[in-house]
Amino acid sequence: MKRIQIRKEDIKEYLRQRKERRQQILEKRKNSKFAKKMQPIYKWMNLFSLPLHFVWSCLINLVIESISRHSLGPAWEYMVSSPWTFLYNTYMIFITFLLVYLVRRRVFFRIIVTVFWLVIGCVNGYMLSVRVTPFNAQDLKMVGDVTTMIDKYFTGAQGIGLIILIIAVIAWLISMWRRGGQFAGKMHRIPALIAVVITFGTMSFVTDFAIEKRVLSSYFGNIAFAYQDYGLPYCFTASLFNTGIAEPNNYNGYTINQITQGGKLTESSTTREELPNIITIQLESFFDVDEAEFFETSQDPIPTFHYLMENYSTGYCKVPSVGAGTANTEFEVLTGMSMRYFGPGEYPYKTLVKYQPMESAASALTALGYGAHALHNNGGNFYSRADVFNMMGFDSYTSKEFMNILQYTENGWAKDNILTQHILNAMDSTEQQDFVFCISVEGHGDYPEKQVIENPEIKVTGIEDEGKKNSWEYYVNHLYETDKFIADLIAQLEQRGEPTVLVLYGDHLPTMGLEASDLTSRYLFNTNYVVWDNIGLQKKDKTLATYQLMTEVFSKLDIHSGTIFNYHQTRRQTQNYLADLEILQYDMLYGNCFVYGGKKNAPTVDGNFQMGILDVSLSGTDQSGEESYNFYGENMTANSKIYVNGNKHKTRFYNDAHIELRGVKLEEGDIIVVSQVGSSSRVFRSSVEYAYSQGQLVLASEYVPPTENPEGQELLNGDGTEGTASDEAATEDAPETQVQ
Repeated sequence: MKRIQIRKEDIKEYLRQRKERRQQILEKRKNSKFAKKMQPIYKWMNLFSLPLHFVWSCLINLVIESISRHSLGPAWEYMVSSPWTFLYNTYMIFITFLLVYLVRRRVFFRIIVTVFWLVIGCVNGYMLSVRVTPFNAQDLKMVGDVTTMIDKYFTGAQGIGLIILIIAVIAWLISMWRRGGQFAGKMHRIPALIAVVITFGTMSFVTDFAIEKRVLSSYFGNIAFAYQDYGLPYCFTASLFNTGIAEPNNYNGYTINQITQGGKLTESSTTREELPNIITIQLESFFDVDEAEFFETSQDPIPTFHYLMENYSTGYCKVPSVGAGTANTEFEVLTGMSMRYFGPGEYPYKTLVKYQPMESAASALTALGYGAHALHNNGGNFYSRADVFNMMGFDSYTSKEFMNILQYTENGWAKDNILTQHILNAMDSTEQQDFVFCISVEGHGDYPEKQVIENPEIKVTGIEDEGKKNSWEYYVNHLYETDKFIADLIAQLEQRGEPTVLVLYGDHLPTMGLEASDLTSRYLFNTNYVVWDNIGLQKKDKTLATYQLMTEVFSKLDIHSGTIFNYHQTRRQTQNYLADLEILQYDMLYGNCFVYGGKKNAPTVDGNFQMGILDVSLSGTDQSGEESYNFYGENMTANSKIYVNGNKHKTRFYNDAHIELRGVKLEEGDIIVVSQVGSSSRVFRSSVEYAYSQGQLVLASEYVPPTENPEGQELLNGDGTEGTASDEAATEDAPETQVQ
């Protein structure tokens, strides 16, 4: 076969010819009849490019708002009713087109900018069709979490269609790069660059002016409403760049010393002789539906909660968001800090707490000898809770990866009754009193407009729209099940007999288009809370912000611990209470930590945090096929995965005592580990190591390789005596040996 030699000169010649052909094609296009006919038009378009960019920006703005609102009508109404807001967002889009003056491929760059904004609009529109929270910068930081919930966003066909669409757009952009041509006039890059810098620099002043005139807002109580009111470009950009807490005026060491009363707020103390267990449960989308004035139910959906409201301390709980934002309500309760001072739409769990140790109710109570445990019947990685709870000073976090969840709602969320046993397990894990923080999930949306509960126990009347009626009927029936979980938990706590305080509150209203006029309180940021106890606390009803809730509990129990909680106890209803709270939050999270005497004394992680309470263990194995093995043990879940010599293999879950390994042939001495695995294959917790030895399991630390038996040499028993064939047969016929 003749060998083909490729010389360097041949490659150079090929590239030269290719370049010449390309130049010829461009020249031909440039001198074509169509190009000559368009030259006067191009000349005028270049001359009036700035106003044309502005008109094009208006059109893009209208299109992406139409996509976001799923109709041209609402987008047109927004443009007409809020013209200054619409023009501000148009200006944001317009200044991105100024970058085209820095390059020659202006047509291609205009296409890139247009595609950029349309993609954001399309993603937001699709997000709002499957959830209530618009597309924001936090989604970019939660890609790892979203991939685990991809089935909630796309069907298989939709996923394939999306991939095809992305490939098609990329191919088209490459084509336009090659065919788009270049600006032939004189480039003025320096003046253009100066103009771009000045224009982008004016955005902060324009934005501040718009906020001052209330055209925009720097606080999003409900991010979905904010996108409707202030437009997609502004809200998305604000969520991207406006994060954290800006340094307040008058921030310095002297001010912090005054606020903290010379450091006294960092002290921990109590005069109570016997401290009770404190269990705090955040109830997903929970509120008293008697507050809704537009429908009635066939029976009380929350009889237990109503009984508690009549007999124990209760009131409205003012939450930081509506219809979404679970993690931010949670943040306020656990830290005592207000979300108002953070960026619009920000989730501190994602932007800060997952990286930085900080004070919380957990650290405040562990300082007094409490054990601190967090529980959630959803994924451990979601909202980075596996990292967040470590940074907050919890001892453990039990997520759904450690729960044998057998019951799910019709739209796929774990039911709350699974939480009772795990709360008790957390309390059993320590000898002292415990703080247990629990997040439920059963009440999570969306709420189907089709009837998915065949025989609902509770019927809804008074709503004419069938879809809306079905949504509320679905909601109240799962509210009823959560209420039964509360009743069962209290019964278990009463049977247990330990001094206990139970705090229950809703994280936000459900996402069903509620308006203030629909509610008795006429306020969308109200949910309900109640504080049950078995230690005789006095009933005292009041309205509380969620960042004041744990302080109220601490005050009832004469607990004074945690800087922020001590601050609320001493400064609430005093002058400059909220202004000084902002300064204190800034110092603790972003400033110089004057409150601790410098950053070197700021909170740290002790390294004792663990995922889950109960250890997974193996007790035996048998071979179920040529490349499959049954493993028996305890505390296994659907998220238990078997690792052989450090490599994860296919695992089938049967029940908490039985899983099966598939697709691998075990060899003598292989190391077996069972791990609880979360999203992105993150290993949360692992069993001890076991060794596979002669068809059995032994602890790897006690494993001794079997003595080799050359052909013709007699087997030896463990005591050195000669073995016999009958000994071997007896071994083979013996029942499966358990772990030694």
